[in-house]
Amino acid sequence: MTGQDGQTALRDMAEIVVDNLTKVWSGSPAVDGISFTCASGEFTVLLGPSGCGKSTTLRLIAGLEQPSAGAIAIGGRDVTRRSPAERGIAMVFQSYALFPHLSVAENILFGLKVRRVPRAERDERLKRAAQTLGLTQLLDRKPAALSGGQRQRVALGRAIVADAAVCLMDEPLSNLDAQLRQEMRAEIRGLQRRLGMTMIYVTHDQVEAMTMSDRVVLMRDGRIEQQGTPAELYDRPASGFAARFLGTPPMNLLPAAAGAALVPEAPAAAGESIGVRPERLRVGAPGHGLTATVEAIEYLGADTLLTLDAAGAKLVARTDGHARHRIGEAVGVSCAAGDLHFFDAGSGRRVEANGNGCNAPERGEGA
Repeated sequence: MTGQDGQTALRDMAEIVVDNLTKVWSGSPAVDGISFTCASGEFTVLLGPSGCGKSTTLRLIAGLEQPSAGAIAIGGRDVTRRSPAERGIAMVFQSYALFPHLSVAENILFGLKVRRVPRAERDERLKRAAQTLGLTQLLDRKPAALSGGQRQRVALGRAIVADAAVCLMDEPLSNLDAQLRQEMRAEIRGLQRRLGMTMIYVTHDQVEAMTMSDRVVLMRDGRIEQQGTPAELYDRPASGFAARFLGTPPMNLLPAAAGAALVPEAPAAAGESIGVRPERLRVGAPGHGLTATVEAIEYLGADTLLTLDAAGAKLVARTDGHARHRIGEAVGVSCAAGDLHFFDAGSGRRVEANGNGCNAPERGEGA
């Protein structure tokens, strides 16, 4: 089967299954028994801080590293010990990996020439990719004459012409400024949807994860902390780490006594901490809820962030941008019982809310 029909059939078989994958370096696991599935046509983001194992996981899926244990399947085919060329994948790196002495067209077509794809087919794929990415007028330029965003498009073009059903991206936008990152997020996501690619994307940026992905796999110390849709991770974090990693500003985590003051009818049990998102806090006159003092004010236009001190407990509230407060002002802080999240103070894992009807699933949900 050839052409568009063949490519459609290929992408229908592009599910990625990672099963109990482990990679040990010098006796220490960089990836420690992780399992997840990226369905055909799905955009999955591997998210986490530096050193959590997300890039190592991507390199294992790509075949650039060999696992110490576990298995990887792509399209129902075990590729654990297969070479990168046998896996049917394209990859986009943080560094773009462009040849400075080659033109845009030559950079895009380099892999096809190595694989001896016929000239007519190469030209057709180049034309299609250049039109898709807006590179038609830049094909004769060298990388030095391109902006950062244009270089990133060239790297994407090389992935597109490979006609691979799976595309792996390792922090491809980290070298771009904030405005260009925002534009490229939309371009990459739109491109993935149009082409129907199965994509795994590595980033430490939670905004990229929240805005681009169908599924987020949050990693910590080589293990999966939680996985699910962006909304699931944001609304029902499985641990204090997940609660703090997703959200800008992050979730407030407070001792149980502060929770009793925020919502008297829903106190946390001993040995638990409570979490509440900044946008869920209501700031009013003293005497309502938890008494606090305004320590800092960050005006952001539509919103204002208030840093508050409640008898040594620090928390941040997101308020209306037109709200007026003063440094040193005493305020009352409260929220609804359903806005509270409960975590075990020792393990950090999410726990039931002691029958009070608050927003809490079973222990370890989503992990």
